Amino acid sequence: MSRKTAQKPKPPKLPKGEAEQVRIRREIGHDFALRDDRFGRKRLTTGTQEAARIYEVSNGGYTSTGGIVRVRNVDPLLGITSLTRQQREAGMRFRGDFERASREGLRPMAWEERVDGGRRDGGIPDHVLSAGRAHAEATRALAHWEVSTVVQKICCAGDSVKSLAEQTGEARDVVSKMLKIGLDLLAVHYGMMGRRAG
Repeated sequence: MSRKTAQKPKPPKLPKGEAEQVRIRREIGHDFALRDDRFGRKRLTTGTQEAARIYEVSNGGYTSTGGIVRVRNVDPLLGITSLTRQQREAGMRFRGDFERASREGLRPMAWEERVDGGRRDGGIPDHVLSAGRAHAEATRALAHWEVSTVVQKICCAGDSVKSLAEQTGEARDVVSKMLKIGLDLLAVHYGMMGRRAG
């Protein structure tokens, strides 16, 4: 009787998009978002902000032929998967107030002085002032300047934890911890802490 030799399980094919992202990262040395799977293949570390970034290469898709790599960033509040739903919502609300206050507050407005010194058809709209006040109050709730800086840079300026860590010289986990502390403080400020965390 001939015994059949046990065949190793064949690894499933990598999704095309992931295989391309792995190839590009390996070509340019950005392998910090890669891990080995049980078949010994390089895979993206799912659920990380770094893995969520999309690397695009011009010139046919290969850096060896002179292609230029561009990275499409992901919103840090969505890319950091260890954030709770409350932390994410608090960060989005903080960003929303900042954007409404700054974007709409910068619009040029026509001013017409009346003879009695009052003004008509001008000034800053109430909803912009309210957004500015809400943002200022939330910033005060962050209490410590270092926590406030991290939250402002990530939520309002769109910096990543990685780039902020490089700018400040802090370890990534320190920046990430300060962000989470800040987002928890914002969640308390906005009255979100009573709700169930997601």
